[in-house]
Amino acid sequence: MEAALTNRHRGEIDAMLGGERRRLVLTLGALAELEDAFGGEDMLALAARFETGRISARDAIRVIGAGLRGAGSDASDEDVAHMTAEGGAAGYIAIVAELLTATFGGGGE
Repeated sequence: MEAALTNRHRGEIDAMLGGERRRLVLTLGALAELEDAFGGEDMLALAARFETGRISARDAIRVIGAGLRGAGSDASDEDVAHMTAEGGAAGYIAIVAELLTATFGGGGE
């Protein structure tokens, strides 16, 4: 995927996962999936949950998985759990932070 095709105004990001550049976006459906995964929290509660900067590995898997599926991938959370990220654990956190910023932070460059 070409990075130039990423539309931050739609909340899209590109990330290297499993050795491939992949598109992620938290669509309304992906956000509903996360609400279910996190016990029915609404979107504002989800945003507040992640503003603390504390995120578990399970949280990262769920957010990345929902973002991939929002962009049209059929990757399961189990698939995501086996993907590598550039920078290791810090790389996963950077992907989650960028995706959440693109989703809740106004979508600017």
